[in-house]
Amino acid sequence: MNLQELIHYIEVGAGKRYLGFLIPVVLVLAVAVLYDFRAWKNLSAPEAMDAAQLARNIATGHGYTTLFIRPLSLYIVQADNQGKMNVPSFDGVPDYARIKTPHPDLANPPVYPIVLAGLMKIAPFNYAVNFKSGFWAINGYFARYQPDFIITIFNQLLFLVAAVVTYFIAAKLFDAGVAGLTVILLLGCQLLWNFSASGLSTMLLILIFLALFWCVLKIEEEAHEPDTVRLLSWSVFAGLLTGVGALTRYAFGWTIIPVALFLVLFSGPKKLLNMAAALAAFAVVLGPWIARNAAISGTPFGTAGYALFDGTDISPQIPLERSLHPDMLEALWQPSMYWHKFATNALPLFEGGLLKIAGTWPSLLFFSGLMLAFNRPAPRRTRYFLLMCLGTFIAVQALGKTWLSDVSPEVNSENLLVLTAPLLIIFGAAFFSILLDQMKFPARELRYIAAGIFVLLSSLPLISALWFKSFPASFPPYYPPDIERVAGWMKENELIMSDIPWAVAWYGNHQSVWLTDNAQNSFFELNDYMKPVSALYLSRLTTNSRLVTDCIFTGTNSWGNFVMNAVANQKLPKDFPLRRAPSGSATIESGMFLTDVDRWKLQ
Repeated sequence: MNLQELIHYIEVGAGKRYLGFLIPVVLVLAVAVLYDFRAWKNLSAPEAMDAAQLARNIATGHGYTTLFIRPLSLYIVQADNQGKMNVPSFDGVPDYARIKTPHPDLANPPVYPIVLAGLMKIAPFNYAVNFKSGFWAINGYFARYQPDFIITIFNQLLFLVAAVVTYFIAAKLFDAGVAGLTVILLLGCQLLWNFSASGLSTMLLILIFLALFWCVLKIEEEAHEPDTVRLLSWSVFAGLLTGVGALTRYAFGWTIIPVALFLVLFSGPKKLLNMAAALAAFAVVLGPWIARNAAISGTPFGTAGYALFDGTDISPQIPLERSLHPDMLEALWQPSMYWHKFATNALPLFEGGLLKIAGTWPSLLFFSGLMLAFNRPAPRRTRYFLLMCLGTFIAVQALGKTWLSDVSPEVNSENLLVLTAPLLIIFGAAFFSILLDQMKFPARELRYIAAGIFVLLSSLPLISALWFKSFPASFPPYYPPDIERVAGWMKENELIMSDIPWAVAWYGNHQSVWLTDNAQNSFFELNDYMKPVSALYLSRLTTNSRLVTDCIFTGTNSWGNFVMNAVANQKLPKDFPLRRAPSGSATIESGMFLTDVDRWKLQ
């Protein structure tokens, strides 16, 4: 093929179609590579490390057990099993409640950890911390953790699949022009890229939510010429997907309310049958897992079900999961407490949080376009479904907010609103296209320039993140080399107590219990009656605590006060069993390490 034939092939032949597909793919991959080199960071969300260590346990044949032990999990297991017969313990409390055998995970729904476990089976994971050479180090110092990076690549692939699904939804609702603009805005949204690198289940859940929206779209389409079998089938699919979403993140289960309402309003004369089918499918998917949790702990959702109480008068400062004896009976009869939590957490959303869902400009256009009446019923009715989901997510997110949102205000597993980002962008792009059509430009090229400026303004946060390179290590408080080091000093069956037990479980691959709610009674109860604590590792999350707020005003038995006395006064409580600290070349720079013997000398 000579040059002239090649030019003809590209301009008017089949090459034009291939080139039109290849160029966007190359550009997207270039953005992904640039993001991973300049803006990517190791895992920093506690729930991401928790899911990863759980997935590794599944992949290595240890079952659905966790190395991250929550005191609350011990409490609910013991409270449910006291007095039961046929349990492997002399006093009616099973051994896993005493952490003598692997502890069952009661915090995470199963879909995402199982998906990660499958990834760990086929991908070349190397769990050793390598910080001396290559891509994983910078100037000889630790920079990137290889398993964290592989998990990011996997979630970024899910993000790209979600972008493709979003394109087809937008094209079905509107046209190819709106669909193309939607995908560009979606891939220019920094928040979604941050979620793709977080290790959270968000990208998988966005894909599930988009599939659910497609079902809703098909239900609306079939309702015009009712076919009972097809409508019933799509209703069942909607219920199944909602159940799978709930098994990916429990809070997503509340989406069954908008699904049921949509079926009642828009699924034709057999609406009650369709709704019942969706609810039944939802229950069939969710039921066995609830039964599993109830058999172990007597609760349907394990420790996750206690999120409603976190941040209330029951646990105003310390996360409820750190308590061995939470007192919640009185709170159950105080509706004002729940209303106060909802109002406190929902207000910031209405003050500007809603505009951050999909980036400021697309979100602003979506909410501005709510006053726009679409001629076709499909965009109008599916927008009703989206608004019902938004209202549900606002209520659930506000009432379910815990310490996880304080650690990372935007990128966390409690951010349900971000699941709607692709759909908000679709309707925002549609409104922008309508506005653009109403503007009279002297030249057609100016129309493209206006669209380009809009895309540029929407993508500025991502451009800024790519321009200013960040160091990939999430330190403080997470420094994997030190965590791996202290875990290596311990014997396999010994217990570490830490303020970052999720990181000890993931990077150290060692059993770690979260700091109890105080350094005296609760600590000694766990140490004396459940399992001896052989080491204490406190990261800069605690050692850098604020003097007045976290040390003085939290009481003499607080861990903040414990650290202050240990560092400033070189004094430990006289009955505290862990009194040995490494020195010299064994010193841990990233935090405080106390143990019962000089373990670093035994290596």
